[in-house]
Amino acid sequence: MPERPAADESDALRFSSAARIPSNCRHVSTTLPTTDSYADDLPLKVGGHALKSRLIVGTGRYDTMPQMRDSLDASGSDCVTVAVRRERLYDRSGQNILDFLDLDRYTLLPNTAGCYTAADAIRAARLGREILRTLGNSGSDWVKLEVLGDSKTLLPDPVETVEACRQLAADGFQVLCYTSDCPVTARRLKAAGAASVMPAGSPIGSGQGLLNPNNLRIILEYLKEDDPDYPVIVDAGVGTASDVSQAFELGADGVLLNTAIAHARDPVRMARAMKHAAYAGRDAFLSGRIPKRLYAAASSPEEGVISTRPYGSQDSQPHS
Repeated sequence: MPERPAADESDALRFSSAARIPSNCRHVSTTLPTTDSYADDLPLKVGGHALKSRLIVGTGRYDTMPQMRDSLDASGSDCVTVAVRRERLYDRSGQNILDFLDLDRYTLLPNTAGCYTAADAIRAARLGREILRTLGNSGSDWVKLEVLGDSKTLLPDPVETVEACRQLAADGFQVLCYTSDCPVTARRLKAAGAASVMPAGSPIGSGQGLLNPNNLRIILEYLKEDDPDYPVIVDAGVGTASDVSQAFELGADGVLLNTAIAHARDPVRMARAMKHAAYAGRDAFLSGRIPKRLYAAASSPEEGVISTRPYGSQDSQPHS
């Protein structure tokens, strides 16, 4: 009977998350997580900002301001994003969103949602910078850049996004770039000066999760080949907690989400689920998954076991 071929360890390790773990994160203790962060993990560094939580959450689409406040709190995030063009400071009942955001706790990340040209996005980014400077919030020096291609898919326009990124970086912004899952565009955005590239898991608000994990793997490989600590944040398309965990297990440094929490039946409970999913996925990535194998591998020791013969062999037949 021919021998079974040995498992290809090189192929298996190619899909092992441990191969991409930054050197200063490879050895972690077994300390349990605190309420807000892991004691044995480094903060998420994006430009000049260091975030304890690797979840960034949005402030839009909630039914009420108190619901938003409680959901943000349950998520454990210390960074929330606000749409400069779309966000109304006052809701229909006259409540001001700033009254429900603890500016001492949260770093605000202004975004350019709703912009369809580089010029509009640059204008919105500068407006957000002035607003946050007035508020004295440390988020005034960065921006989440979105330049959309059309209103139906909300997919990014790669040409306008690269151009806006280049100009904003030259203007002193730390730019976090929302983009598609195209590895080529991701490389161009990093070269244009992006402080972080943020590939979409799937279209904005679709809840489809990570549709193309292979492309995300390639993006992570490309962007981290010269700098393992370069931050790659999955943005858009998250539907539930397992999507968050999957993103971190792939090696993403952070996840940004909004609709998956805001439109859940119970947003506060879902926010808490997202927090724990981030802990689980990040811990799994830092632990280093086992290689995938074609055949089984016994978990029990094979040395020193009691000798047995398969039933039906000559020696195993009962004596007459």
